[in-house]
Parts: sequence; C-alpha cells; structure tokens
Amino acid sequence: MRVISFSEARKHLKSVLDTVNDDANATIVTRRDADDAVVMSLDYYNSLMETVYLLKSPANAAHLAKSIAQYQAGKTAVRDLIDNEDVEDADSYSSDETDAEDA
Repeated sequence: MRVISFSEARKHLKSVLDTVNDDANATIVTRRDADDAVVMSLDYYNSLMETVYLLKSPANAAHLAKSIAQYQAGKTAVRDLIDNEDVEDADSYSSDETDAEDA
C-alpha cells in the first residue's frame, strides 16, 4: 500500500487516481493536522463491500473458512467447465424427448 502526503496527493492527483485504478490497491494520504484518508478505485471498494456483506453471515463465513482450509490442504478437484452450447443441446434434446413421450 502506497503512502503519500496530502501535498503530494494534491500536486499529483491524476497520477494518484490512475495508480489506484491500475494497481487495484489503495493509497493512504497523510495529513498533518487531521486524520489520514484512503484513496481506492471504485472496483476495489465494491470488492471490499461484497466481501464484508458475504462475511456478515456466520454460515457464509464458516463455509468460506472451510473451503479455504480445504484448498490449503490440497483437497481440491479439477473439473472441466460446461460449454454453454452443450447445455443448450442437452436442453433441446431433453425437450424433444418430452415431446415424443407426450405424443
């Protein structure tokens, strides 16, 4: 995380904003006679808020913790992703079978 003074942030505001957006990180802006502040991209902020929302639920938090522990222990499985065309073909086939059964 980058730390800069208020004076530097003011002089180079465009650069500060570009950096937080490009690096997906935050920058702390220090001030002499006031509390410090944080500058971050909207995407980064939204990501943090989503994480906070998901972790509010004890059940979600426990499930995520268990999943992370399984991953760290190497208890994962690699699976192929389903191709959307395959799903559409299966839906079409299944609907054709249903039509034939109804006839």
